[in-house]
Amino acid sequence: MQSSPTFHLLTLALFATLVLSACAAPAPPPIAQAESAPLSTAPESQPLVLSDFGPRSSVAGAVPKSGGEVIVDGTPPPFETFTFKTNFARRTVEWDEIFSGGPPKDGIPAIDEPTFETPAAADGWLDDAEPVILFQHGETARAYPLSILIWHEIVNDEVEGQPVSITFCPLCNASIAFDRNFDGQVLDFGTTGRLRNSDLVMYDRQSESWWQQFTGEGLVGEYAGEQLTFLPSQVIAWADFKSRFPAGEVLARPGQGRSYGQNPYVGYDSTSDPFLFRGEPDPRLPAVERVAGLTTETTARAYPFPLLAERGVIEDEFDGRSIVLFHKTGTTSALDARQISQGRDVGAVAIFDRRVEGRALSFSADGRGTFVDAETQSIWNILGEAISGPLAGTRLTEIIHFDHFWFAWAAFFPQTELYGE
Repeated sequence: MQSSPTFHLLTLALFATLVLSACAAPAPPPIAQAESAPLSTAPESQPLVLSDFGPRSSVAGAVPKSGGEVIVDGTPPPFETFTFKTNFARRTVEWDEIFSGGPPKDGIPAIDEPTFETPAAADGWLDDAEPVILFQHGETARAYPLSILIWHEIVNDEVEGQPVSITFCPLCNASIAFDRNFDGQVLDFGTTGRLRNSDLVMYDRQSESWWQQFTGEGLVGEYAGEQLTFLPSQVIAWADFKSRFPAGEVLARPGQGRSYGQNPYVGYDSTSDPFLFRGEPDPRLPAVERVAGLTTETTARAYPFPLLAERGVIEDEFDGRSIVLFHKTGTTSALDARQISQGRDVGAVAIFDRRVEGRALSFSADGRGTFVDAETQSIWNILGEAISGPLAGTRLTEIIHFDHFWFAWAAFFPQTELYGE
């Protein structure tokens, strides 16, 4: 595949930005491009309506292995390893699948002691359409803005006794929450500075094993071949979080000299040549088309964001479940314009089991950023909560899913089905 000169410049700029972020407070992104116009205040972007709900429930599917069996052939890695105490005699992938992303170990620093502030305080620096990762546990709802995660990639946190790592790989647009409880201990994660299929390779500080962020698989070390547990999370607009959770908590900006609110990957989600991706992108979709993905141990299915945006609602069957996918406009891309708040509108997607008390409901988008079921005419929000009507206070069961770029999804799960194909 031939790359354009413009993208070669973008690739060099990305590399330089990553190295700078590893060593010092970064300069503004080096590539100037036309920025998208601000989002309009269309009726579809109305914030959520506050109500009272019971505990959130979720269903997690298994993930097909992207690596093989554990390899113990004694072949040393073809790169420097002196900064790691990892057991490099154990791995599940070939060494030539792992590349340097530029920064060294912990050059992109994880946030290990996160602090939080109120939505009222965060409202001074977050715009309504900016994307945040929502994580809920117990009575606590927390927002992790991508404007922070784009510079740190990992937050090691604990929410009401639940150790969790909130992760974001900008190169794959992959936001994933992991349970840090593993093998009778609580793991803390950092960045190795390495990539596989353009995705972040993490390491845990307890065994220094290497883990694939995209799949939660142990790649190298003591835990090679093991699997982390996914926890439910959602990317939604800041306006929706603060409206739904006025008493929620928001990750505060660390005092580390980063240009929070700026995107160091200007125009990245329009490229046809993803950074440090050595494979051939699956031609069924553009390389960086966003997809919502579902998996089992043996299968995967992807739903393109543009199709979801066009329809608003998609109903389907997956792994024996009747499911519904919601799409709501009003959430910016973190990887488009120089200022994340000015990125193009890619919307937010959520996936739920559409059965309530054993009955499958039929949904449609109502043009106001909410959804209505045909059976009871109840109104539902993007979090799967019935906010008015006979079912008010009911929550749909969330199906843990993944919002990623297509090239990475297809690289890790080449057997994937593509909805609508």
